[in-house]
Amino acid sequence: MKRAGVIGNPVEHSLSPHMHNAAMQALGIDAIYELWPTAVEDLSARIGSLRQPDMLGANVTVPHKQAVMHLMDEVTETAQRIGAVNTIIPTGDGLVGDNTDAYGFQAALLERVEPLSLRTALVLGAGGASRAVIVALMDMGLERIVIANRTDSRAAELAQEFGVGMAPWESVGDMVFPEADVLVNATSLGWHDEMPVNADALDRLSADSVVVDLTYRDTAFLREAAHRGFVAIDGLGMLIHQGARALTLWTGSDAPVDFMRAAVLAEQARRA
Repeated sequence: MKRAGVIGNPVEHSLSPHMHNAAMQALGIDAIYELWPTAVEDLSARIGSLRQPDMLGANVTVPHKQAVMHLMDEVTETAQRIGAVNTIIPTGDGLVGDNTDAYGFQAALLERVEPLSLRTALVLGAGGASRAVIVALMDMGLERIVIANRTDSRAAELAQEFGVGMAPWESVGDMVFPEADVLVNATSLGWHDEMPVNADALDRLSADSVVVDLTYRDTAFLREAAHRGFVAIDGLGMLIHQGARALTLWTGSDAPVDFMRAAVLAEQARRA
């Protein structure tokens, strides 16, 4: 039996085993997906274990997405652009570090909207999730991408690195919203059900705008957006599609996205 798993600390909350084990069962793959809690001091040994012949692959989550990069034999261009590895693929030539988050975001967004309707994006946040979102939006060919972060200096650094726009945080509600076809909350505030901006600022969006929160559930931000009639998208689709892409990279098979989605929703309902 092959083994795969998620490397991070903590990982007990992860939904990945549920969607991957459902997918591998649907595909008839003799493999199991496990939780691999890994402290910083044990990371090198954990990555080394992926070189064993029974290993199918691994996902990587916080706090190790950057740290594993130097432990890879090869890092894909996408992972280099994002600056993090979230998927490890064992090959005959060693370990390849990739990142499927940008793919996951793009696939989840295109499930709900037409790509040609998106021209300008405002991304709130300047962390790792923001980097994946920016790469996805750039690859989709948006005309303008603007970053805003509560610490303006971090937004400025990220904007300079990617060659995109930056807006001072205090100006977000007044200046940038009317131009945004897609507004993405990539901050951590959604996990605490806090609003990243004042709800009234959403009134300045155009009627056909799309609002995304990368949190894996309904949030105050999304509820306010839906109440105003906007397309409101949570982060669950991104989670599922990034996992589907990882499974394809490990197995060469098309991932059964519907099975993965059903398994995640069932586990969410059980936890609720």
